[in-house]
Order: sequence, then C-alpha cells, then structure tokens
Amino acid sequence: MDVPVAANVLGTLGAVCWSVQLVPQIIINYRRHNTVGLQPSMMMLWAWAGVPLGVYNIVENFNVALRIQPQILTFLSLLTWIQCNYYEKNWSIPQALLIVIPIAAIMAGVEAALVFALRIGISRSVEWPLTLMAVLAAVLLAAGVLRHYWDIYVHRTVRGISFLFIGIDAAGDVFSLISVVFQPTLDVLGMVIYGTELVLWLGVFAAGGYFNLVPWITRRERGVSCQNQVQRGSNQSKRPRSTADPTESSHAGHGDGDGHGVMLHELPSSTSVFRTPSADVSFRGHRSVVVTREA
Repeated sequence: MDVPVAANVLGTLGAVCWSVQLVPQIIINYRRHNTVGLQPSMMMLWAWAGVPLGVYNIVENFNVALRIQPQILTFLSLLTWIQCNYYEKNWSIPQALLIVIPIAAIMAGVEAALVFALRIGISRSVEWPLTLMAVLAAVLLAAGVLRHYWDIYVHRTVRGISFLFIGIDAAGDVFSLISVVFQPTLDVLGMVIYGTELVLWLGVFAAGGYFNLVPWITRRERGVSCQNQVQRGSNQSKRPRSTADPTESSHAGHGDGDGHGVMLHELPSSTSVFRTPSADVSFRGHRSVVVTREA
C-alpha cells in the first residue's frame, strides 16, 4: 500500500510518542534530583536498540520520520541512562560526559558503517544481514520491556508502573506499525519490530488489570457490603432499649483503648514514568503514615 503522506504522518506521530514517553522522565529526574525506581539497564537496552533499528529503517528506505525515530530513541535513552548514574552513583558531570560521549560516538559509527555495508550487501543480493538488524532491534526493544515482566513475576504487583506513559509508548508502536503498512511495499520484518514491543506492552496492561483492577473491584464490593451492614446497625440502634447492652462497652474503642481508631494509608507511589515494582517494594517501609480519627 503506497500512501506516502499517511506513512510520513503516522511515522511522525510514532516518533513524537516515543519522544514524549521519555522527555517527562528526564524532566522528572532533573526536578527531583534522583532516579529511584528507574532501571538504567532498560535505558541502555533501548539506546542500543536504536542502532539496528536505525540501520534497518534507513537501508529499507522507510519514510523520513521512521529514519529519524531511532536516533531520537537512542539519544533520549542515553540521556536518561546517564541521569541514573549521575544521581544514583554520584558521577560528576565531567565523568558522565567522559563516558557517555564515547558510547554515543561508537553507536553512531557502528550505525553509519552498517548502513554502508548492508547497502553493498543488498546490491550483491545478500539479505541476511538486514534480517539480522531487524531481529536485533526487536530483541533489544523487547528486552527493555521484559525488565518489567521480571519484576511483575517476582513481586506479583504492577505498582509503580505508569500506565499513562506506557500507553504513549504503545501508541508510538501502533503509529509506527501502521506507517510501515503504508510504505510502497509491505515490510513484514518492520511490522515484527514494532509489533513485538506492542504485544509486550499489552501484556503489561493485562497484568495491570489482573493485579490492580480485580482487587479494586473486590474492595469496592466489600465496601458496599460493609456500608450496608453499618446502615442496618444504625437502624437497630434507633430502637428503644430498656437496659444497656453489656457488649457495647467491650466493643467500644476495640483495638486502641483510648477511643481512637488507627488506620494505615500508603503515600502515592513515585512519579517515575518507568518505576518498577521492585523499587517500590524496597521503599515500602518509608511510604506509610498513621492517620488517627475520632471513634
């Protein structure tokens, strides 16, 4: 399906979504001066994923937006990765630049060399290196997302994961996937690259439904049931009594002895865009406050 305008517009939307989902994280890191809960391994995997993805999109002559998209992904992922080391490992700015600039230069050099090499290979009917680039891109993108799967499996929770920004990232995959469809020729490998990450994000959403939505519905049903019981108890208390209920005094102030009920409320989770459950669990002891209310 050859629709250049649609391909460019959708590719641009995909690039914007992939940028939007990391830019807020970078801003959050800068404002709070820490990257607690953010996995640097995921950021580095995504940074390297931009190399084979960029090679594949350029050699396959994808639209301009899809050629630029991997470069944006690599740049923003590297910037986020260096923030992790700057804030959490106390790297100085010169030390951070001394490390990240050579890494970025190596990535750029590898990508440029591979583009020239693969073009020569294609002119000689050697196709497997291009297939390898597509596989590497899909694997590295998936590996970054699978970091969440590991935490979800170990801790049986999706607490701390921002579904808003995961949704934006998944939308970027959708737009990019459809953009590939509108290329002059249907590129199956290109669809696999973006489709793989999209499927994994959908799995995270499904886990969120299982671990968050189902318990929420259960708590809501219990809350309604408790409310009904309280209402019935209130109606019974309005009936005239001739003698005092001997059990009333024993139940009054049960659990505290001073007429105060104690309730535990957890503070909101970190505002990290890609905060993982493992980090949330490690800081759980610091996120509870005691709130008292009159009985």
